[in-house]
Amino acid sequence: MPDSQPQPSPSPSPSGPAGPGSLLLAGARLTDGRTVDVRLRGGRIEAVGTAGSLTPARSRVPGARVDLAGYLLLPAPADPHVHGDTALTADAPGPASCDPPDVQRRATEAALLQLGHGATALRAHVRVGDVPGLGALTGVLRARRSLHGLTDVTAVAMPRVLTGAAGAEGLALLRDAVKMGADVVGGCPDLDPDPAGYVEAVLEVAAEHGLPVDLHTDAADPARLARLAAMAGGLRPGVTIGPCDGLGRLPSEVAARTADRLAAAGVTVVCLPQGACGAVEGGDGTTPVRLLRAAGVPVTAGSGALRDVSNPVGRGDPLEAAYLLASRHGLRPEDAYETVSAAARKALGLPEVRVEAGFPAELLAVRGDRLAGALSLAYSRIVVHRGRVVARTSAVREYGDSATATDLGLPRQGRGEAGRGEGRPGGGEGRPGGGEGRPRG
Repeated sequence: MPDSQPQPSPSPSPSGPAGPGSLLLAGARLTDGRTVDVRLRGGRIEAVGTAGSLTPARSRVPGARVDLAGYLLLPAPADPHVHGDTALTADAPGPASCDPPDVQRRATEAALLQLGHGATALRAHVRVGDVPGLGALTGVLRARRSLHGLTDVTAVAMPRVLTGAAGAEGLALLRDAVKMGADVVGGCPDLDPDPAGYVEAVLEVAAEHGLPVDLHTDAADPARLARLAAMAGGLRPGVTIGPCDGLGRLPSEVAARTADRLAAAGVTVVCLPQGACGAVEGGDGTTPVRLLRAAGVPVTAGSGALRDVSNPVGRGDPLEAAYLLASRHGLRPEDAYETVSAAARKALGLPEVRVEAGFPAELLAVRGDRLAGALSLAYSRIVVHRGRVVARTSAVREYGDSATATDLGLPRQGRGEAGRGEGRPGGGEGRPGGGEGRPRG
């Protein structure tokens, strides 16, 4: 789908305050084939009923009903691996600026792009020390505050070196980053002269503050990864590593033993099917997803780079990540989507989302009636965060008049089609002579 920023929505406004009444999502299709109404209130799903059975109770807010006929309603995805500090810098004439205002602008724009794709929560990995100092983290934390109510952003502090004399400054900056508001302790042990010492230092700081750990590693050295798993086992609130591309280059029996160790330690692996990030050199996107899942390793998928020098065409789209896991790694569409939704939310420490009463109203509506089709042609999307519509992406596809379409009896959208109207996203994406929001007779 083309890049797009969140667009103003008539029901309700993406930028306005949450109304006192409820929001009704009418006529949505679920992955089990049911067509339902879903009523939201107070940031949660209040009720789910058969189509036409619910109303936006006690609401005087204009446009408190969104017609989702023709849309598939899903738990919203989350992205556990983004780089907001370097996003959108591929065309910069020199090194990316680490000044807080510049980073804040880029991180905000990148988060909004990903929100338009459906991600209502992001984990941003941010460099600290060396040239950035704490400037990049300052910019990301400012972006997090400005995005409150639109999307949830957490920040991972990533020092380069933590061991030896050279690592003393990095360790001090890591502790300062936590004091500033970094939510996760991370980094790249592969870049340190003493990777095991690096991991030990990160785990120590995380344990001191009760924070999760998220480490970049190629995982090409099974002995090193085994030591990491041994040190990480039992740490709460948890350890995540990725992208682990190197596992795919190991002999199958060695990779299988390593996966068993990771599973036993409760370590989560984040793969990057849309392309690796610059934090791990030499990544080729071949994380052995099926082997890891078969061993019982929790696997989720992130975006990695979003149009920076390591991936100038990165899109930051969780549905594309799920599509690639299905098309390249052989996962069922349901399992592929689970890696960017339920598994991603669990890796981020977020509550589970189901389209059932009582669960958080973090939802994504995608044009289509089956998950496989939605992953294939996910053009039009409506994003719900904390019970309100925060982003819409609408695609228009038109074809020239053709007698062939009529002869074959293909569906055609007409001006008189039921269900059309302001704030009602029905339409005929991909249908001859029709396009969402622009009926043609």
